[in-house]
Amino acid sequence: MSNLTHDARATVIKVRPEREMATMQRLPYFVGISARTAGTTSLSMYMVVVPPGGHAEPHYHADYETAIYMLEGRIETRYGPGLRESVITGPGDFLFIPPGVPHQPFNLDANAAARAIVARNQANEHERVVPYDPSVDA
Repeated sequence: MSNLTHDARATVIKVRPEREMATMQRLPYFVGISARTAGTTSLSMYMVVVPPGGHAEPHYHADYETAIYMLEGRIETRYGPGLRESVITGPGDFLFIPPGVPHQPFNLDANAAARAIVARNQANEHERVVPYDPSVDA
């Protein structure tokens, strides 16, 4: 006997982003799964593009976790107090960023965009980003 319950309202949702969304991080985001696009209640998923030689603004997420899967390119993510720590990710790498950890990704290739899938445990597609000034922890 199955533990699954049948809900006639439940359905599978396919989403294909048609345009990018402007973000506080100043990077192009393509919203895939969110409360608005798929009716999620605690999950969102995007594709982010970091332009050649580009970077996001320093920031942190106060109240949700972020998971990233690198599709292409190489990103250096500076993180922690004063952004003094660093990790480099490339295709096939996963990265986890806990709530409250300041970070800033940099595309290490001046000639090609980097692309990644980003998942968060909050359903609102409008990210709740808190700007971070690394000089306060210098």
